[in-house]
Amino acid sequence: MTDWNATLYDDKHSFVSNFGEDLVSILKPKNGEHILDVGCGTGDLTFEISKSGAIVTGIDAAYSMIDAAKEKYPDIQFSVQDAEQFTFETKFHAVFSNAAIHWMKNQQKVVENCYDALLPGGRFVAELGGENNIQLIVDAIKEASNRLSIEYDETLFPWVFPRKEEMVEYLTNAGFNVIAIEHYERPTPLVGEDGIRNWLEMFSSNMFKNLTNNEKGSIYRDTERILRPKLYKENGWVADYWRLRFIAEKP
Repeated sequence: MTDWNATLYDDKHSFVSNFGEDLVSILKPKNGEHILDVGCGTGDLTFEISKSGAIVTGIDAAYSMIDAAKEKYPDIQFSVQDAEQFTFETKFHAVFSNAAIHWMKNQQKVVENCYDALLPGGRFVAELGGENNIQLIVDAIKEASNRLSIEYDETLFPWVFPRKEEMVEYLTNAGFNVIAIEHYERPTPLVGEDGIRNWLEMFSSNMFKNLTNNEKGSIYRDTERILRPKLYKENGWVADYWRLRFIAEKP
């Protein structure tokens, strides 16, 4: 499991929630609905959903994220739960997830758990990293590792970026009707001159957990150097994001 720095997440990576606000408008939460936010992080979008009058529950596998969410939004119910294993006695009108499912290896099981959590007629609205997401960044990390003769451990790769066809299969296997699904490119600006370095420290730390601090620093610097001509634009760093967004319904 990835160790999350909730403070760095909120300070330097607010774009995760900012882009997710558009997904909340697609969710169309209603007053009195019970909604589950899967992979809620530090709770910003959970709070946005709650503004509709919906009764929202947020879950995340990271204690640091849930602790931060509880501190920021004490009136919302948050709990530490793994999306590959969770169950609820209460059923929900909707399940929402933003930028989280690509951190989960058994995505079929996640989808099945979301199906089981819904009432009949309930909707599942989600966005995650899709095929080709951050491919330039991943390739640069591998190149930097090879140049520095630092072993790149494929088993520690923390993400699964599914193809659209794969996600349709997961959803239909679980019993969902797929209402809409889209795979699209979304270049994403990063904050500050250290944008790519902060991104690496935030999101790829699990890949380097067996390295010394000096080795990690060397990979970060070389990755940044490799990526600068590709991802540094006139106004700063822009990550090569591809997203997969869908709406599905439980019959």
